[in-house]
Amino acid sequence: MTELPAVADLRSHLDTVLGGAARAWLDQATDEATTHASAEATEAAETTGVSGAEATGPAEAAGAVAGVPPGSARPSAPATTPVWELRFAEAGRRCGPDHADTARLLLLYAAHAGTGTLTRLYEQGTATERRAVLRSLPRLVPGPDALPLIEDALRTNDTRLVAAALGPYAATHLAPHDWRQAVLKCLFTGVPVDAVAGLARRARADAELARMLGDYADERTAAGRKVPGDLYRVLALTDPSAANGRGAPAPTGTDGQAPSGPDGQASADTGGPDGLAPTSQAGPTAPAPIAAPSTSTGEEQES
Repeated sequence: MTELPAVADLRSHLDTVLGGAARAWLDQATDEATTHASAEATEAAETTGVSGAEATGPAEAAGAVAGVPPGSARPSAPATTPVWELRFAEAGRRCGPDHADTARLLLLYAAHAGTGTLTRLYEQGTATERRAVLRSLPRLVPGPDALPLIEDALRTNDTRLVAAALGPYAATHLAPHDWRQAVLKCLFTGVPVDAVAGLARRARADAELARMLGDYADERTAAGRKVPGDLYRVLALTDPSAANGRGAPAPTGTDGQAPSGPDGQASADTGGPDGLAPTSQAGPTAPAPIAAPSTSTGEEQES
């Protein structure tokens, strides 16, 4: 299982790379998020008689509905958008695109964002904002209530969202059939399987995954198309003899070279000092194995 970076380590890293103005903005934004979380916990305690320490999370304690699929009916958004949520949207402009994900994670953690809040931010956000929401799930949502967000991201053909969706939260909670389809989607769209958290554990001795991989390899071969090198890597995890029997290349990376992203460029990014999974750039795509259409991810812009 991929180990989550400590919150203090994320902040320490940003303190070393951000300029003075950006650090001051982040200080103010995290203070606003913390203040909002405390206020919601206090309100919930006064309403329900449960102390903030006993509440599962401010958003849920305040009555947010967990596990509601994107686009479905749910409690309306606050009449006034909390200030910290505005800061969440502007993190790219304040901290720069290279550090926006980490800044947004820190805000989500400081606000103790619950499933309802995360769902709203995901639905209303740009692709980069959605990616931060997906990466926050392992720490903020202990159960499977946020799976609708994972499933929505896997229906897109945005490789950045697909990679972010297949982190530790999906490794723990995604159903076996959906997880296998997600692994195949990585092969379809060129997302390196290194992005799949818990791959070795979940693929081990998975005969159904081995069958699906074999069928896909046969289809590619019959069509005269190259079989992705990552397919053999996953097949070897399910059954080493199966990969060898198909003449798998030496496991030096996809296609016998350094692992590459969907743009065909060599990728040496195994997760930067932010402790985040590498992000893939969107590239040519094929039909998604989870076929339902997705909601729009919006323009890739940093506010």
